Amino acid sequence: MSSFASKPHLANGLAPSASPGSARAKTAQIKVVPQIRADRERIREVAKDFVATLDRSQTFTKDELKVMAEAILKRLDLGLEHTGFTAVMIANEFWRDQVQAVPFNRRLLLLPHCLKHAEGCPADYDEFGLDCRKCGACSVADFKGKAEDLGYKVLVSEGTPIVLKIIVSGHVDAIVGVACLNVLERAIDKILLAGIPCIATPLLSSNCKSTSVDDDWVMEMIQLQTPAPAVKPRTYVHLLRSAHALCEEPELTRLAGRTRKGAGTLGRNEDLAYEWMERGGKRSRPFITLAAYDAMRGGEATRASEAPVFPDPVKRAALAIEAFHKASLIHDDIEDDDAYRYGQETLHKRIGTGPAINIGDYLVGWGYRLLARDAASHGPEAAADLLARFSDAHVKLAEGQGAELLWRQAEDQSLSALDALRIYALKTSPAFEAALYAGVRLGGDPEQAAKLDKSIAEFSKNLGIAFQIINDLNDFTPDEDNKLVAGQDVLAARPTVLLALALESLPAEKGRELLKLIRRGNASGSVVERVRTLYTQARVFERAEKLLEKFRAKAEAIADEADPQPLRELMYYLVDSVLQPAAAPDEPAPESSLITLPVLAMPQPVG
Repeated sequence: MSSFASKPHLANGLAPSASPGSARAKTAQIKVVPQIRADRERIREVAKDFVATLDRSQTFTKDELKVMAEAILKRLDLGLEHTGFTAVMIANEFWRDQVQAVPFNRRLLLLPHCLKHAEGCPADYDEFGLDCRKCGACSVADFKGKAEDLGYKVLVSEGTPIVLKIIVSGHVDAIVGVACLNVLERAIDKILLAGIPCIATPLLSSNCKSTSVDDDWVMEMIQLQTPAPAVKPRTYVHLLRSAHALCEEPELTRLAGRTRKGAGTLGRNEDLAYEWMERGGKRSRPFITLAAYDAMRGGEATRASEAPVFPDPVKRAALAIEAFHKASLIHDDIEDDDAYRYGQETLHKRIGTGPAINIGDYLVGWGYRLLARDAASHGPEAAADLLARFSDAHVKLAEGQGAELLWRQAEDQSLSALDALRIYALKTSPAFEAALYAGVRLGGDPEQAAKLDKSIAEFSKNLGIAFQIINDLNDFTPDEDNKLVAGQDVLAARPTVLLALALESLPAEKGRELLKLIRRGNASGSVVERVRTLYTQARVFERAEKLLEKFRAKAEAIADEADPQPLRELMYYLVDSVLQPAAAPDEPAPESSLITLPVLAMPQPVG
């Protein structure tokens, strides 16, 4: 299944060697950089000719990119181990015109820590990353100096919160990168899928330090500059930025207003709520509302060269959904006794359980107050429809969370995969549904919204379930953006689909052992490792991947039938961006990533 109904980039008889919907394969074997310069040059030249035949108004997914790369390698009679490198060359040629049309002072150059002798590098980290010195050991200082002379923002970093957020926060409009293929693989989906102009030169080994690079390619890439091309691919950058801005000052206070400023403890309570609204998160739900609203009105924001203007009532509806989501996270963290959220202590760990519960309650009421404020602008029918959909989402969320909490206390903790999936459908899907419905209802007319009602519900159900399965798989890899601790679902004894699949497959004795381990709560890392071993024996991870692809395929099939076309394209984008492939539980995460950099603060010293 392609991400685009017309499949514009799979022309010329090209077909995937394996279905993009199949279970994710390990990719190390396709990330070998050709060591002969002439081979690298040949691949780059053929990629340039190939891209010249493509529809430049349509972006592509990583799966489609892999198909193109394999076709080029077959034409050149080169091994498929170079697929990753070739994919980068194709993406570079596709986005080259867009990148070089962006002013130098609106570009971000990302560089690896050190190309040679990394452990002996004399440079120190400051608030802007690595303070390179011209030591002669590598070319990083030369690249950095040239880029800064031109006006680039430059990061030499191994830091790890998300480069996409740098773009979304509005500081830069294009990315020029130097990195290993491991890093570039993780960057391609999120960066290119969102329509962010990005080009890169791969390092000549799989490491992002103590390696080398084609220096002349990097210098050429840094200095690219031409007028803007006539045809621009669709981009969701402006919509992502608009959603991000809703939850940041000064827009947050402008839209919602503050009523308790300087009012002692009352003011402190309000401050805590606003601080929590600003803290972290992908702002996916307000983005969905704004993007759906735009899609129902022709999708012009995805073709625009600047930020779209949305009516304040639409913005407040999107903000209300984020308030509901942020409230649910506070309550969820308390009920699960989670220690981290957004890479920091959870709110109840920081201010106490009682005050945190109250902040969550406050945000629920605050969100409904935002909706009520614009009832006249929306009109009575639309206001009633939004209220019905949002309140239904709240009830379903409480049902799903309640089922999970009661399961933990039950004497009989039998659990089927169907039980777990039902909980997921209640806990995760309604928020996606409410966000998508709100944009469709406010951007279209009542008849359009009514026709799309069932599709929105089914699409959101499948998207939400698949998203939760990815969450389960990712639970076995710690991440700086959220949990920091691997195996938190195990430690909190949650009824996950992984647990259900294991209980259905393991011999009775090992099933009892697994439940005993889960019931311990706050268990040690050794318990997590034992659970991982039992899951591996039951082939849980592979089976969960197959379930994930099943629900992904269902969501894509619903998107295939969606109308109007901008809404269909948005649904495809949501499938590809929300359902990012999970990191393999048995594979270590790379040391650094192009998509893991601080948003506003620069990287902190390492070590």
